[in-house]
Formats: sequence, C-alpha cells, structure tokens
Amino acid sequence: MTEFEPVIGLEVHAELSTRSKIYCGCPTSFGAEPNTHVCPVCLGLPGVLPVLNRIAVEYAVRAALALNCSISGISRFHRKNYFYPDLPKAYQISQYDVPLATGGFVDIETGGGRKRIGLKRLHLEEDAGKLLHQGSIAESPHSLVDYNRCGVPLIEIVSEPDIRSPEEARAYLLRLKSVLQYTGVSDCKMEEGSLRVDANVSVRPRGSTAFGTRTELKNIGSFRSVVRGLEYEIRRQIEVIRGGGEVVQETRHWDEARGVTVSLRGKEEAHDYRYFPEPDLVPLVLDEEWVEAIRRSLPELPEERRARFVKEYGLPDYDAGVLTASPRMADFYEECVRLSRDPKAVSNWIMGELMRYLNANNLEIEDARVKPRHIAVLLELIEKGTISGKIGKAIFDEMCETGEMPDIIVKNKGLLQISDESEIEAAVRKAIDENPKVVADFRAGKDKALTFLVGQVMKATRGRANPEVVNRLLRQVLSQGG
Repeated sequence: MTEFEPVIGLEVHAELSTRSKIYCGCPTSFGAEPNTHVCPVCLGLPGVLPVLNRIAVEYAVRAALALNCSISGISRFHRKNYFYPDLPKAYQISQYDVPLATGGFVDIETGGGRKRIGLKRLHLEEDAGKLLHQGSIAESPHSLVDYNRCGVPLIEIVSEPDIRSPEEARAYLLRLKSVLQYTGVSDCKMEEGSLRVDANVSVRPRGSTAFGTRTELKNIGSFRSVVRGLEYEIRRQIEVIRGGGEVVQETRHWDEARGVTVSLRGKEEAHDYRYFPEPDLVPLVLDEEWVEAIRRSLPELPEERRARFVKEYGLPDYDAGVLTASPRMADFYEECVRLSRDPKAVSNWIMGELMRYLNANNLEIEDARVKPRHIAVLLELIEKGTISGKIGKAIFDEMCETGEMPDIIVKNKGLLQISDESEIEAAVRKAIDENPKVVADFRAGKDKALTFLVGQVMKATRGRANPEVVNRLLRQVLSQGG
C-alpha cells in the first residue's frame, strides 16, 4: 500500500419505501410467499403498459436533494437489455444519458480529517427478481425464482472514484445510509436486500493521476463484506502487477465464506446493454415549484442534528456523531434526555450498555425491550443512591431481557444499595482482618491493595454497598490502625 494507491467508486442500489411498485400497483412488502406480489405488468406479459409511481419520483427527489445533487428538469427512461432468469421482460427500465439528478456529495470523517466524496449521478430504475439456488452438483442442482421483487422502485447512487481505502468506503456507506434513513425514502435493511453495493476498484502507483484497470465487485450484502472484499481485491491486483501480469477488466463475486473474489464474467460496457429510449414512458418533467416544496419539507439531516446535539446537550463531537447516525437512535436519545436530567449520562448508557446489547443480539433500537422510560428511571435510582452503578449494569441486562422496569427489578431482587455506615463498617473490618498481607501492602504505599479490599467488601455485600462509603471507611479504619 506504500507503493500503490487504491481508487474506489461505489454504486449503491437502495429500494424505495413505497407501498406499491414503480410501474404497477403490486405491494412491495418484504417476506410474502414467493410469486404472490406480481401482476402482468411486473411479469412483463405481452400488451401491458407501465405507469410511473409519483411517490417513487418524490422519494428519489428527496434523496437527491438531501445528497446535494442538482435535479434535472427533464429526464428520460431507457430499456437496459440483458437476459437473466430473474428479469422476466429481458430488459430493465432504467435511466441512462439523462438521469434524474447529477452531482452532489457526501462528507465523511477520516483519520486525516473531513473528506468530500463526489457523486456522479442518482437515477430511478426497477429491481429484478431473486434467484434461490438449491442442491449441490451431486444432488442435481437447480434454481428457483421469486418475482415478488420485480418492479420494486430503486435509486442507484453512483459515486465519483474519490474513495482511497476500504475504511473510507465504509464511512461513505454509513453516511449515505444515514441520509437515506433520515429522509425516510428507504429502510436500508441490507439483510432484506433493500440496500446493495457494487464496488469498482483499481490500483495505481502512488502519485500517479492515471487510473488503472478496474474490476467490479457485484451485489455485496453487508458493509463488513464491502471492506473485506475491497481489501482482498486490492491485494490481488497489486500481486498481479508485481508478478508482471495485467489486471483484466471484469465483474467479480465476493465469496464471504472463502474470503476471496471470484471471476464471474467480462465487464459489460454500456453498448453491451443496447440502451434505447423506453417507448411506453414519456420524458419525466419536474415542476420547479414541486421540487422546491420537497426541498422545504426535508427533515433535520444527520450533520445538522449532530451539530445541535453538541450545542444543545454539550456532548463531545464523537458521542453526537454516534447517536445521530440513525434517526431512531437519535429520537431514542432525545426522549431519554427529556425524561431525565443528565444528557451525558444518557449518552454513556446508550453508547455503552444499550449498544453492546443491540450489537450482541443483532437488534435495531426499535426492536429492544428497553425504552427511554427504563433508562430514565434507572439513572434516577443511581443518582439518588438507591442502587450503585455496578448493580445498575446488572439491572440493565435484565431490563433488556425481560422489559421489566428497573425499580421493580430492584424491589423483587432486594438490590437496594446499602448506605448504612455501621453495616458497611462491619464488612470493612472483616475484610481488613482476613487480609493482613494486603493491609501491609497498602501501608507500604501500594494503593492497588485498596482496590482489592474494596472488592472484598463489595463481594461480601453482594455489590450493594455504596462504593464511596466503602472507600472512605476503608481509608479511615486503616489510618486508625484497624
């Protein structure tokens, strides 16, 4: 990587969250029985005509405006011709030379500071169906096709080749996903296929301005796979060049299980798709006032909300960035703050315990049993000294599992914090009497010995003793020669 520089451009396909498909009235909901959300239009049967979905256009314009794109007053639809079993018409209605929007940018944070990734275009198109491959070679392999996804509206967002590392690619994708979720145009659920990534990658000698030969990694299903796929492909291309070979322009598949990219086919060019204007759809003409009305309706976007969290709640920039990455997480945080009195404490618990639980269980914030009221009550119990922070963490885990309120858990399990000094002092003296060597170490100047004694007292009181009182009493008794 010191000798070569990667050059990366990403093509992101995002399914729009409309209730019906882009050219017909079939529903777009995920998870239905195969081939039940279909009709003659999305199946491409003879004699049918497409009718453009106005809401799909509105959502695409919303996304383009939020991404700082220029909206085309007039755009056109084309037929992109190719044969594949999941494309029943043998062509896809897309946009070619005059897309809905051009330009735009996404700002990301890198180790070297803020960087701007340019956008080339954003256009509308329809999704294809889905193939399900079954059986091994020995078991007579076959494929099943589900056409439910055919005709679901997509936007394709094409970046400029401004990305210089897999880490930058991930940062770009996270920011793009955040904007799409804030605008409400897509749920971006990669596990359901509503956000998919194609990556174009090449390498060149560091310092060179000429582009190398690129390969395309198709339909990558997670941000982790994007990073791993790019890392592998960059290494592969460098090894090819160092070995005296030439990188071939081609489409490759990222094999997640094996951790390698595999050649699929030679890279298609535009002429291979035989684009021609869609004869059944007139050019799309957008009224300027309508576009401006959409612009005025845009919500507070992630960057604006992050800046507000820093100013209004006094959060560090890092905390604000994490909490505003998704609109639901930011809403959750603000509701917690409304119910409690310490924005930073709320931030610590959400970024620590809550996100740890969500990540470990592959849950979204809206799926968690813990609600803002749970966290507000928990913080109040800790602030009043009813429970310790350590017990609070144990209670938090139980809240996540059961959805029970923290005050109820404390009552049912007898977890009230012990603040009675006489009761704590008895445990302190017992810990001192049972650990003479540790006491000697402390008196010899080894402060870590005190930590051990605190642990013994907390163990004896099942974590219920007030830690501040324990520390004070230990020092007091030890200083008195106890």
